[in-house]
Amino acid sequence: MENEKATEPARRDFLYYATASAGTVITGAAIWPLINQMNPSADVLALSSIRVDISGVEPGTQLTVMLGGKPVFIRHRTADEVEQARSEDVSSLPDTNSRNPNLVGDDTAADENRSLPGNEAFLVMSGVCTHLGCVPIGDGAGDFGGWFCPCHGSHYDTAGRIRKGPAPENLHIPVLSVSEDLVLTIG
Repeated sequence: MENEKATEPARRDFLYYATASAGTVITGAAIWPLINQMNPSADVLALSSIRVDISGVEPGTQLTVMLGGKPVFIRHRTADEVEQARSEDVSSLPDTNSRNPNLVGDDTAADENRSLPGNEAFLVMSGVCTHLGCVPIGDGAGDFGGWFCPCHGSHYDTAGRIRKGPAPENLHIPVLSVSEDLVLTIG
């Protein structure tokens, strides 16, 4: 009789642990499809990186490509546009951060930190306004000769830096690399 009472708590503990373990496994099996559906689909993953030949883009023109469903502006700036962008005092800008993930550290929004290394006439940046996600118009639009978002009035200069309006940040530079024959890999 005494032996039966000693095994009763051990049996009860085993049943509690077995029930809890089975409940955990069943809950995990039920929740996993819900979590897994949030992963990007194969077609989205395939569009996470693109290659663009920019050797034929003439100075003063802009090429717009889509990356992950969002526009990316590739602007071949004229010498005047580059000179104008480099002449600005970075400390007077609303956003002094370069917004360039290709650089190490927290660099300033100087034109050298935003343009394509080795090909400074080229500027590659996200075509999404940092205010509410609209698409700014380019080709010298706005008060500063760069891009203008007509939805809420944000003005960007020839280096894609916010100069006036409600946008809190400069247009972002995507992760990119460039080959010697001017083929960009974006993403």
